[in-house]
Amino acid sequence: MTDHDGAFLQPRVLIPFIVITLIWGSTWIVIKDQLGTVPLTWSVTYRFIIAGAAMFAYARLTGASLRIGWEGHKLAALFGIPQFFLNFNFVYAAEQHITSGLVAVVFALLLVPNTALAWLFLKHRITGRFLLGSVIATAGVALLFVQEMRASTAAPAEVLLGIGLTLLGVLSASVANVMQATERLRVRPISAMLAWGMAYGVLANALVAFGTYGPPVIEYRLGYWLGLLYLGLIASALAFTFYFSIVRAVGPGRAAYSSLLVPIIAMAFSTAFEDYRWSTLAVAGGVLALAGLFIALKARRSGG
Repeated sequence: MTDHDGAFLQPRVLIPFIVITLIWGSTWIVIKDQLGTVPLTWSVTYRFIIAGAAMFAYARLTGASLRIGWEGHKLAALFGIPQFFLNFNFVYAAEQHITSGLVAVVFALLLVPNTALAWLFLKHRITGRFLLGSVIATAGVALLFVQEMRASTAAPAEVLLGIGLTLLGVLSASVANVMQATERLRVRPISAMLAWGMAYGVLANALVAFGTYGPPVIEYRLGYWLGLLYLGLIASALAFTFYFSIVRAVGPGRAAYSSLLVPIIAMAFSTAFEDYRWSTLAVAGGVLALAGLFIALKARRSGG
């Protein structure tokens, strides 16, 4: 076992890993409930106002300096806008067209652009096993696409639009994820950088929401605000703090193992709450996608 393998099994890594996997597996169904009265970009804005406020409070509580300098603000904006503005707007929009479970499965392919960008910009090695796993995973997702096209009452163009929006979210998140692996971000306090990254995400979201939809729209339904608190405090402030801590402890490759489990949890929620039906094609696609991702992640053993 490598040092990273040993660190992964330590409670300080394993427990947060289990927690974020369960949290992120449940968020897709909660996001679905956010869609409706409030325009999606305003919902994303509210989510990260809550998350950002929590991170600023946490940074002050733990003594992390919020004075990050010009370089720090530039880095915060460079990862915060793709992660907390582009990524989440694309995901929320995708859930207006396809099931939350399918969005989660497609998002599991985040590993592919993550590794490609890491190879391009960070000189991380790509192995033949990773390429094999990527092909298998892509074939599995293709089967899920076919299943969704057959089962959906929406027009095929609607399903393809949802898939396309999810892939744009994947690419946006990938940019931010790869940035987290750079030394310039690794040496900075997680809480302070997350706080400012979310702040820049809020600014971008609010500007676009106001320009597109006008003044803020409020929904008074209790379920909406309970979901918003869960997404802001638990799925964003807490989960991203845990996730970036895991990345620093075991590397981005080990941390990405969560992508093997999140779709299973998400599609279980989709089965329970959205009447998702597991046909033979869907089961085969899910197994192939997860098997391919497992092969690809195992290929990252040497690189963390």
